[in-house]
Amino acid sequence: MFFHIVLERNIQLHPRHFGRNLRDNIVSKLMKGVEGTCSGRHGFVVAITGIENIGKGLIRDGTGFVTFPVKYQCVVFRPFKGEILEAVVSMVNKMGFFAEAGPVQIFVSNHLIPDDMEFQSGDMPNYTTSDGSVKIQKDSEVRLKIIGTRVDATEIVCLFISCQEVSFFLLRFSL
Repeated sequence: MFFHIVLERNIQLHPRHFGRNLRDNIVSKLMKGVEGTCSGRHGFVVAITGIENIGKGLIRDGTGFVTFPVKYQCVVFRPFKGEILEAVVSMVNKMGFFAEAGPVQIFVSNHLIPDDMEFQSGDMPNYTTSDGSVKIQKDSEVRLKIIGTRVDATEIVCLFISCQEVSFFLLRFSL
């Protein structure tokens, strides 16, 4: 789920950013450009944890910009098939429900929801067990098992979640 890896990126700076704060300006631009983004290969970049190396800058032809190769450590979030995630339900309809686990969007089809749960329409649509003990509605917290993902260049979407192997649990945390 979470991995600590080393990545590289080229950072281009305008000459007005040169001076005593050059390193700080490079790190700041790196953080703004990388944190919160998604790479299909590595996953979502959660945070930069350290800078390993900032290489010598190369002046771009015809401009004053300088390109600095930067090697940095970061924490990435990448869900895998078979992994169990805790998610918050964001929308419920008769086709299933959508949930979010951090930056990952999840869709649970009504075909994968246990048979003893039925869709209830109304002001607050939900799936409810026949005895009424479990109700899945907007803002409910559920635990789900990933059975498939789709990876694009800029996002990771969990398309299918198995609700049969891992029962729904409304997560209630008390302090």
